[in-house]
Amino acid sequence: MADSVTIDQALARRAVLGGGIAAVAALALARRARARGPDSFAPLVRKVMPSVVNIAVTETVVAGNDPLAMLPPEVQRQLRERFRQLQRHQEISGVGSGFIIDPAGYIVTNNHVVGTATRIVVSLSDGTRLPAKLVGGDELTDVALIKVDAPHALPAARFADSAQVEVGDWVIAAGNPFGLGGSVAAGIVSARGRDIGASVFDDFLQIDAPINPGNSGGPLFNTDGDVVGMNTAIFSPTGSSVGIGFAIPSDVVSRIVAELRSKGRVERGWLGVSLQDVQQPDGPKGVGVAAVERGGPAARGGLRPGDIIVAVNGETVDGARALIRAVAATAPGNRVRLTVRRQGGGVDLTVTVGRRPNVQEN
Repeated sequence: MADSVTIDQALARRAVLGGGIAAVAALALARRARARGPDSFAPLVRKVMPSVVNIAVTETVVAGNDPLAMLPPEVQRQLRERFRQLQRHQEISGVGSGFIIDPAGYIVTNNHVVGTATRIVVSLSDGTRLPAKLVGGDELTDVALIKVDAPHALPAARFADSAQVEVGDWVIAAGNPFGLGGSVAAGIVSARGRDIGASVFDDFLQIDAPINPGNSGGPLFNTDGDVVGMNTAIFSPTGSSVGIGFAIPSDVVSRIVAELRSKGRVERGWLGVSLQDVQQPDGPKGVGVAAVERGGPAARGGLRPGDIIVAVNGETVDGARALIRAVAATAPGNRVRLTVRRQGGGVDLTVTVGRRPNVQEN
């Protein structure tokens, strides 16, 4: 991209000095050419690929139909422990991608790639294969952090500010599609803020750069060679790329990784309620409380079924997703102020949020 900038600057000087229409037209043409992208991404690829890794995983599963699946979880645990030697197990293999974020050997990938793996092996760009251990994973954002012990410092990628990414920006997706090894694909950002129904925290970048099975966990680079996202999912009736892929924005990935690295898990605030979106007759939207868990944070704070929450800490919430995200962003043990409509009146409640259980959505 540096060549295009140099051309722009040279043409701009000609336009100023000569005032010629031809120079101005040439400047416009140069800008349009730059919008189409560089003649080659090779310099960028050479720069970024050493930080990209291939990941092979092995997972042990119970073979065949599970006769205990219909029993209560506690009964299942007791019977599995008692009859463990009678269970038939089989190992399945899978592949994914990742990228190094620290020369000490910390690598980011998708939780669905490594979250249940019994063995993880990372292949570096120079062909070196190293065993890896799981530092921590987060199911709700599908981010995981793994670690290898390398004999030397590893080349690491840098995170960029994904809030600066615009629809139409060029991006490079790198990874291990179908287990073929280090591969790259170029495309543009097609949309921002996509919700694909994966979790309440969906906020994907949509891209048209081809990604396929095996690309999961691989980095999405901008034209400066910095990571703006992590390739995670595709929309496809065939199971392979049709030009609609999704990446977790780097701002989300970097925040989750920092917490996984320091704590090994992600802690989110939780109210202990069932919610539903409502449209009030007098205009403003709100979030209806359908049920309150007995003894939970909301119950202790005075929230009741039938209440309509309209704001958190003075900030209006127009739907259940916004409310869940606002509460989840609050560290467990801290307080939130809820503005509530109740039986035609208004009331402010202060609730000390709890720690969000892994199995809960609210």
